[in-house]
Amino acid sequence: MVRSIAIAVSLAALFSSVGAAEAAVIYIRAGHLVDTVNGRVRSDQVILVEDDRIVRVAASGDVQIPTDAAIIDLSGQTVLPGLIDMHDHLTGDHRFHGYESLGVSLPRETLYGVLNARKTLMAGFTSVRNVGAGGYSDVALRDAINAGEVDGPRMRASGPALGITGGHCDNNLLPSEYQDTGAGVADGPWAVRAKVREIIKYGADVIKFCATGGVLSKGDSVGGQQYTLQEMQALVEEAHQHDRKVAAHAHGAEGIRAAILAGVDSIEHGSLIDDEGIKLAKENGTFLVMDIYNDTFILEHGASVGMLEESLEKERQIGQLQRDNFRKAFGAGARMAFGSDGGVYPHGDNGKQFAYMVEYGMSPMQAIQAATVHAAELMGWPDDVGAIEAGRYADIIAVAGNPLENVRLLENVSFVMKGGKLYKTP
Repeated sequence: MVRSIAIAVSLAALFSSVGAAEAAVIYIRAGHLVDTVNGRVRSDQVILVEDDRIVRVAASGDVQIPTDAAIIDLSGQTVLPGLIDMHDHLTGDHRFHGYESLGVSLPRETLYGVLNARKTLMAGFTSVRNVGAGGYSDVALRDAINAGEVDGPRMRASGPALGITGGHCDNNLLPSEYQDTGAGVADGPWAVRAKVREIIKYGADVIKFCATGGVLSKGDSVGGQQYTLQEMQALVEEAHQHDRKVAAHAHGAEGIRAAILAGVDSIEHGSLIDDEGIKLAKENGTFLVMDIYNDTFILEHGASVGMLEESLEKERQIGQLQRDNFRKAFGAGARMAFGSDGGVYPHGDNGKQFAYMVEYGMSPMQAIQAATVHAAELMGWPDDVGAIEAGRYADIIAVAGNPLENVRLLENVSFVMKGGKLYKTP
């Protein structure tokens, strides 16, 4: 008799505990499967999972399922690869901005990360690049997830973001008698190199730095360039020498151009990118990671969660420009990957960005590809995540309905599997 496991059964019936699979071999029936590599949807497919990897994907008529097989029936669902968010702050919390953030200790921040990692995973994001965290809270979180001690997405962690004294990546909220300086602050090419080495020493596997000012910092111009080109070149050269990719926080056009010329792998935010910046990004293969959802959250809720009026005014200045430049950059053929800036808004709401990506120029398939195959390339895991193919991790999600007709369905993921382990069923 076939041991068929329906999607409606309780999690405990299939697994002895959340995320701990009893069955090493599982067959998944997919009513519709989004092929992110080829940009099409295939119907009536079977996915064979062994341990944490996919070993076969084929039409159901071509697969002979053993009579004693473990089966997950998603024949009424649309199945996709696990989503990837390339700009997240899992140890950050949307409730604490501005001076409210000063009351959050590093241990408390790390514990928020445990909560937020699970929320993000349950929202269907099975991989995340964490770009900026207090101390090395994100490194600790990544290691705990990898050890199976807590539930969460696969992570690339940056540790503290690098920045100039008094810049966006410093702490400018306290007066001088406190002598408080951000952990990633370094000035000058050789100091920047030393800081990159230090951050790698303590576990970072991606380097994040602030090329320009930002929205949620105090006392700096949101678009003003901060690091010089020479400092950026030293930073990127050092990081690449240690096989670490580099993400540059950059809102202003001049800082964006300098960061691309320095060789960064991605521009984060990119709000005021101009035609020259778009051209340089295309020529250098630089990814743009533009977080065009959270403008809505900041302007609607920022004051109630402690954001400074200065920050709200900055967002009023650049929010719509960022969305318009997203449309322009995508239309010009720039490479783009999904990044939402989680932690500015509530974790688990990452999927809300898809609707904005579609509104500002992408098709639903293109938006999904930005959060799967393109993000996987930028992550440095092009053969492991981002698609449902033999050899990749069994990171699989599902939604009820067709997200290519209504991309907002991705805001309510009904099924989550990561590495062959089941975390969520309808």
